[in-house]
Amino acid sequence: MRDFWEERYKNRDYVYGDKPNMFFKTFIDGVEPGRILLPAEGEGRNAVYAANRGWEVDAFDFSFNARKKALELARREGVSIEYLVADIEFHELGEEMYDAIALVHVHFLPRNRKYIHKKLINSLKKGGFFLMEAFSPEQHTFGTGGPSDKKMLYDVHDLNDDFKDLEIETLYKREIELDEGMYHKGPASVIRLIAVKK
Repeated sequence: MRDFWEERYKNRDYVYGDKPNMFFKTFIDGVEPGRILLPAEGEGRNAVYAANRGWEVDAFDFSFNARKKALELARREGVSIEYLVADIEFHELGEEMYDAIALVHVHFLPRNRKYIHKKLINSLKKGGFFLMEAFSPEQHTFGTGGPSDKKMLYDVHDLNDDFKDLEIETLYKREIELDEGMYHKGPASVIRLIAVKK
């Protein structure tokens, strides 16, 4: 998988665009800034937007090309972000470190999903927000992005179970129109989640 993403991100263009995901943007625009973690952040569009809004941003991805482009975008926008090259499955996260954690179109196989979500929840402060937008199984009918392996697509039941120890404020499936670079364009079926750690 690392080779796949290195190849995809070596493109000079920002393959998912340089503007934030709209669900993420709406969330960031509506809450007070703090410290945010963005795992598997890719080319940095959401990290840079959060930094522009006053957030202290930690991000990582296992692609060196993604990090390079994210730091270039931050430089262009005149903001600072911390961005490591790391694999989410093995990267050490502190406990109760973050005011918010966001996963935007990040998908895991079922055997890893619960473990990774729990690990991220442990890194969230009490009162902190967990945000996610991911593709649902119906996304395969659209073909406008997302994993080719159907086992990596999420449904509401999965996420309700994974985040049952948080207070779930928002959890729904919706058809939207994506306009995020060359690989996320057109109608799509997504799951959206906002939950708070109590």
